[in-house]
Amino acid sequence: MQRDLASILIGLGSVRQCFDTILREETGMKLMTLAAGLMLAATAAFADPVEGTWKTQPGDDGSFGLVTISPCGAEICGVLGQGYDASGAKIASPNIGRQMIWGMKPAGNGAYKGGKIWAPDRDKTYNSKMTLTGDQLKVEGCVFGICRGQTWTRVK
Repeated sequence: MQRDLASILIGLGSVRQCFDTILREETGMKLMTLAAGLMLAATAAFADPVEGTWKTQPGDDGSFGLVTISPCGAEICGVLGQGYDASGAKIASPNIGRQMIWGMKPAGNGAYKGGKIWAPDRDKTYNSKMTLTGDQLKVEGCVFGICRGQTWTRVK
C-alpha cells in the first residue's frame, strides 16, 4: 500500500508540474499579447508629425498634386496620389503612384534632411530637405547648386 501511495504522490507531483507549466505559458502569452498591443498603441501615438496627405503648391500651369507622406523603414517617403488641373479637376497622369520623396531622415524640431525629391514638372531629382511648421511643409531641393522649393499644405 505504501508503494502505491508513493506512486500516487509522485504522479501528483507530475500533475502539479504540468499545471504550473500551463499556467506559466498562459501568463507568458497574456504578457506577449499585452506587449504587442502596447507597441501598436505606441506606434500610433508616436507617428511622425509629417505623415499624412499634402497638397503641393501649384506649378507654372496651375496644376497641383496630393502627396502621401509615410514612413519607409527608418526614413520618410512620399508618393504622388493624385494630380489636379488649375480648376481642381482630377487629371490622369503616368506619375500617379510614383515615389516623389525618399531617404528623408528626421533631424528634430520639424526638420528633415538627407533625402531626395523628384520634381514631375521638370523630371529631375534633387537633394532635398523639408521643414514642418504646423500644417505647412516647406520642401526644398538642389541640384548642382541650383535650388528651388515649394510650400505644401496639409490636407489630412
